[in-house]
Amino acid sequence: MVLNRQGYDDLIMYLTQNLALFEKPGEIKPGAPTVIELIEDVIAENVIRICQQHPDLSTEQRSQIVREVDGIVYDLQEVLSSVTSHTATVEQHAFIDEFAGLVKNLFDNAIS
Repeated sequence: MVLNRQGYDDLIMYLTQNLALFEKPGEIKPGAPTVIELIEDVIAENVIRICQQHPDLSTEQRSQIVREVDGIVYDLQEVLSSVTSHTATVEQHAFIDEFAGLVKNLFDNAIS
């Protein structure tokens, strides 16, 4: 659906261009999640939104979305493996929110 499209390649390139956000210390809010917890939560919220906004999706299409999202989370874990257990900074949180929104846009476009 989206993993084998140019848009996903562009998104991974965007991630690699912003790796510096994950290499430097920054402001951490009390109770902030780890990087991987944040990724999983934000991506999951966006998958729920996709399914809610596209109620006509078949069970097969929903399953495909979940499989591809698992692949995306795996890719993020691979790229960010050295920092996934670190507490997310404010800047990282903002980037992950934006990245998850871009992932959602890829699926929205593929569904349309």
